[in-house]
Amino acid sequence: MAVMQKLRMFVVQEPIVAASCFIGGVGLFLPAVVRPMLDSFESSKQVQPPALNDVVANMTGKKQV
Repeated sequence: MAVMQKLRMFVVQEPIVAASCFIGGVGLFLPAVVRPMLDSFESSKQVQPPALNDVVANMTGKKQV
């Protein structure tokens, strides 16, 4: 019970630091959960990139025939 009391005192005395620690913990926890979920949905498959010549042609406005 002493640990919970010290944690409460820390949150009351340093709310910004406690909030930062919480946000950091969420930031460390999310990749461990979200990445396997995305892999299970198979939504992270690699997409074939367009050819560089096509990209340059479209960016410069010169259409290839």
